[in-house]
Amino acid sequence: MNSSNTQAALYNDTVVRQFSIMAVVWGVVGMLVGVVIAAQLAWPELNLGIPWLSYGRLRPLHTNAVIFAFGGCALFATSYYVVQRTCQVRLFAGPLAAFTFWGWQLVILAAAISLPLGYTTGKEYAELEWPIDILITLVWVSYAIVFFGTVGIRKVRHIYVANWFYGAFIIAVAILHLVNSAEVPAGFMKSYSAYAGVQDAMVQWWYGHNAVGFFLTAGFLGMMYYFIPKQAGRPVYSYRLSIVHFWALIFTYMWAGPHHLHYTALPDWTQSVGMVFSLILLAPSWGGMINGIMTLSGAWHKLRDDPVLRFLIVSLSFYGMSTFEGPMMSIKTVNALSHYTDWTVGHVHSGALGWVGLISMGSLYYLIPRLFGKKTMYSVKAIEVHFWTATIGIVLYIAAMWIAGVMQGLMWRAINADGTLTYTFVEGVKATFPFYVIRVTGGLLYLGGMIVMLWNTWMTAISGRSVDTPVPAVVAHA
Repeated sequence: MNSSNTQAALYNDTVVRQFSIMAVVWGVVGMLVGVVIAAQLAWPELNLGIPWLSYGRLRPLHTNAVIFAFGGCALFATSYYVVQRTCQVRLFAGPLAAFTFWGWQLVILAAAISLPLGYTTGKEYAELEWPIDILITLVWVSYAIVFFGTVGIRKVRHIYVANWFYGAFIIAVAILHLVNSAEVPAGFMKSYSAYAGVQDAMVQWWYGHNAVGFFLTAGFLGMMYYFIPKQAGRPVYSYRLSIVHFWALIFTYMWAGPHHLHYTALPDWTQSVGMVFSLILLAPSWGGMINGIMTLSGAWHKLRDDPVLRFLIVSLSFYGMSTFEGPMMSIKTVNALSHYTDWTVGHVHSGALGWVGLISMGSLYYLIPRLFGKKTMYSVKAIEVHFWTATIGIVLYIAAMWIAGVMQGLMWRAINADGTLTYTFVEGVKATFPFYVIRVTGGLLYLGGMIVMLWNTWMTAISGRSVDTPVPAVVAHA
């Protein structure tokens, strides 16, 4: 057999390995920056008077690192792994897949340099300037060609539901990026948005909330629908429910963005549309959560002994909690209390640390040993330690932010009999201080767990060997 035939008979796991390793590395980096800025909010002198270490510059670095570097690499790794296995073919356009890896790392590196230097568009989750936006577009188009090309040459008639979620995530993120990043360059690393005023805000939060809806939800639901059944050794609870979940979620999410702009210059009817769709969103979100958790029917005992499965299942409990809390906070009367408070920060992080973080870690713990020819990670005990430090860290973080947020909202709206404010803003900040310290503690625990994962990944890699799995020779057509 010649070398090209031999290569065709193997899955392309090289790019999966590269993205998996970098997901863990960038996870440590992004979470470290998160702990630094959390500490700066508690003790502002930690800015050290250095402009590029100031909170305002490190905060977008943190969000970009955890969403696009950690989360993005996890999505690339798992989607490339899943689409090959469920289609039973080698990845389409191998060289283009390699370009997506190196191109994405270049995007991350450019973000890590430009954001601390103060180059920013000022748009939430879209701060990167136009030359980097162009590179993102090239990488993303290549990603779409590789992914959908692989689906196009599949040997299995059926397209598994995980690929529907990954595909929707790839298409939606492409549209969101192109529309929201429309800008007029005004020099190298300087541009002005193509939109103005309230239209700019509307486009930004259509993008911003759908970055949550598609980048941080649809893609990770693709992980959920593949890795939970695999790790549990059970078929997905209801395949019919998974299809209903997909279409209901994909349609509804697109309309929820205006809930970020309650009590602003956005027309009132637009705010109300955002609120209504946010409330509807509860149904498909919980449908997906129930489908994932009920996949364990008849196998609940596995949670006792399997820390990887625990990561995957507990992530769903945070998904359910966050997708109940989000619609509730979109109700205008609730939002009047929560808006601009740390309650919002607590909500974001219950989704980010609890759902996105834990499902990624569980999926990577499934992937990494298999990519290095091993049955399990180097240390199962270390996975256990990671699970508990991460979970305790999340609970400390979000509980502190919920309490601080509700307290801030109540203090800011409290008025005396003569109509003057009961508390000054500074009194609100002072009352928040202990909760900021608790947040730092929670963040340190979560970061500590990620460092344990990095060590475990390194030990697994050096004690194993890089292996590519053979593509099955005989294919059963659905």
